[in-house]
Amino acid sequence: MWWRSGAGSLTEVRWAIAATALFAAGGVAQLADAPPWLWWTLYLACYAAGGWDPGLSGLKALRDKTLDVDLLMVVAAIGAAAIGQVFDGALLIVIFATSGALEAVATKRTEDSVRGLLDLTPDQATRIDDSGGEEVVAAADLRLGDVILVRPGERVGADGRVAAGASDVDQASITGESMPVDKQVGDEVFAGTLNGTGALRVHVTRPASETVIARIVAMVEQASATKARTQLFIEKVEQRYSVVMVAATVALFAIPLALGQNLQESLLRAMTFMIVASPCAVVLATMPPLLAAIATAGRHGVLVKSAVVMEQLADVTHVAFDKTGTLTEGRPHLAHLRPMPDPATTPEGGSASGPGSEADRLLALAAAAEQGSEHPLGRAIVSAAHHQGLRLPAATDFASLPGRGVRAHVDGQVVEIGSPAHLLDETAPGDAERARAVVAELEDDGHSAVLMLLDGRPAAVLGLADRMRPDADQVVAHLTSLTGAGPVLLTGDNPRAAARVAEQAGITDVRAGLLPEDKVTAVRELQQHQARVALVGDGVNDAPALATAHAGIAMGRAGADLTLDAADAVITRDELNTVPAVLALARRARRLVIVNLVIAGTFIAVLVAWDLLGDLPLPLGVAGHEGSTVIVGLNGLRLLRNAAWRRAAATTVATPTRRQT
Repeated sequence: MWWRSGAGSLTEVRWAIAATALFAAGGVAQLADAPPWLWWTLYLACYAAGGWDPGLSGLKALRDKTLDVDLLMVVAAIGAAAIGQVFDGALLIVIFATSGALEAVATKRTEDSVRGLLDLTPDQATRIDDSGGEEVVAAADLRLGDVILVRPGERVGADGRVAAGASDVDQASITGESMPVDKQVGDEVFAGTLNGTGALRVHVTRPASETVIARIVAMVEQASATKARTQLFIEKVEQRYSVVMVAATVALFAIPLALGQNLQESLLRAMTFMIVASPCAVVLATMPPLLAAIATAGRHGVLVKSAVVMEQLADVTHVAFDKTGTLTEGRPHLAHLRPMPDPATTPEGGSASGPGSEADRLLALAAAAEQGSEHPLGRAIVSAAHHQGLRLPAATDFASLPGRGVRAHVDGQVVEIGSPAHLLDETAPGDAERARAVVAELEDDGHSAVLMLLDGRPAAVLGLADRMRPDADQVVAHLTSLTGAGPVLLTGDNPRAAARVAEQAGITDVRAGLLPEDKVTAVRELQQHQARVALVGDGVNDAPALATAHAGIAMGRAGADLTLDAADAVITRDELNTVPAVLALARRARRLVIVNLVIAGTFIAVLVAWDLLGDLPLPLGVAGHEGSTVIVGLNGLRLLRNAAWRRAAATTVATPTRRQT
C-alpha cells in the first residue's frame, strides 16, 4: 500500500492530524462561549503542531535565499493572530499541514521495492570448477566464463547460455511470456528466472552488475528520478508568488505608514491583504476534486497513489498494454485438441471446444498421463478434462522427461506428451509429416502446440493459449473513444501469440518479443511524438516501462512488489474495465479543478482589489476568503458520490473512432 511510507512522512501525517484535531477543538470551544484563553490556547497549539515543520523548512529555505509558500502561510497565520484573527490563521495552518503531509506520503519512493526485485536473484550459485567439482559461491562473485549448475526448481544465478542439459524455464519475470520456455544447449537464460524439471549447466556471459534484472533496477531508479524533476515548475511558481505577496504586504504596510497613516490602520490593511490574498481557496481548488476522485476510485478497486498521479491520468493521450496477465488471464488454457487421423479407422477432426467421443477419449488419456506433472501446460490439460467432467483412468510408470514432456502407461497404452520438436523425431516419416502440419497450423494461430503419442504414434496435437480477459475488447474500444488513439500492445511474448490476442482485442499496433529495455524504448518513442502514455502491466519486466511512462498502472492481484511500487496507480481487483473509468474520472476531476481555480482566482482578485482600492472591512474580507474556500471545497467533494464513478465507468461508445497509433 502507498500509505506505508517512511518514518518522516508518517510523522508529518501525525502532526497534520494533531493540528486538525486542535483546530476543531478550538472551534467547538469558541462556539460554546468558552473562556477566550481556552480556545486561544487550542488555536495556538494548532499553530505549533501544524506550523513548526513548514516554518522550519521555510527558515532553512530563507537561509539559502529562497522563499517558499509554506513560510509565507506561517507568517500570514501569525499576522492574522496578531490582529485578533486567530481562527483564520489556524485554518491556514491546518490546510497547509494537511497538504504537506499528503504530498510527503504521495511522493515517496521506497528502497524496499528495488530490494524486492533483487531478491529474485539467488544470493548463491553452484559453480563447477575446472576439475568438475562443485562449490557454492556468492552470485555476486561469479565472473565471465564461469559455469554454474542450476538444479530443478532453482532460480538461475546469472545471465548466460546453456552449456549442458535441457529443461523448461519460467522466465515471465523477465520477458512476460506466459508459458515456460524449453532450454537446450546454446539457449540464453536470465538471472532470477525459475528452472523447471531438468538440470542445467550455464556458461556465465554477464557479471552480476550487468544482468537483465540489475538493469531493470537501474532503469526504475533512473525513471523515478526523472519523474521527480517535473516538480521544478511548481517550485518556481511558489517562489515567485511568495516574493510578490511578501513585497506587496510590506509595501501596503510601510507606504501608508510613511505617508502618515497610524500604525494600527496600516497593520490592519496589510494583514487583511495577507489574509484575502492567501491561496487557501487555490489550494482547496486543486486538492478536494483530486482527493475525492482518489477516494472514489479506491472504493471501486483502483488505488491512485497521489493527487499528482490523478492529474497525470487526466493528461493521458495514449494507452499501452502488456499482454500476459493484463489483457489476458496469465495462465494457459486448452483451446484445441486435434485428433490425428488414423488412415484405417479414424476421420480427421475434433476440438476441445466441441463434443466428440474420440476427442474426449484422447483428452482423458492425456490428462491421466499429466496428473503427476507440475508443468503449467500439464495442469491446463488436467483442468480442461475436469471442466468437461471426464473420468480419468489410472496412470502407472509416470516419468517426467526434462525438455521433452511426460510418459505414462494408461489403459494398457504408452502415452507420451511433450514438445513436437523432440517427439516427432522418433515417429514414422508419414505420421510426422501429418503431425507437423497440424502443429504449424496451431502455432501460426498463436498457440503453444503439444504432441500426444499413443504407443509411439501421433494421436493428437493439443493447442494451448493464454485466454484473453472477456472485457478486453470493450476496454480497448472505450479507450479509443476516450483518448482518440488506439491502444498499443507491448509484450515479450512471441509475435504469433501477440497478434492473436491483439486481433481479438481490436488492437492494431503490436510490438512483440520485447525485453524490459525494449518496452522502455517503445514508451519513449511514443513520448517523442508528444504522446502522454499510460502503461498497464503486471510483471517485474513491466516495472521500468511503468516508471518511464507518463502514468503507470499495475494489475494488483498478481503484480510483483516492484511493479506495484513503480506504478502510479494499482488496480486492486484485477478488473481491466476500471482503466478507462479511472481515466474518465481523472478528466472530470481536472475540469472541476479548472472551475475551482476560476472561482478562487475571482474571489482573490475582487477582494484584493477592494482592499487596495477601497476600504475592505476585515470581517468582510475574512468572510469572502472563507466563503470562497467553502465553495471550492464543496464543489470538489462532489466527486465523492458513487454517481461520479458510474458516469466515468459508462462504456457506451456512440460511434467508432478511427484508431491511431
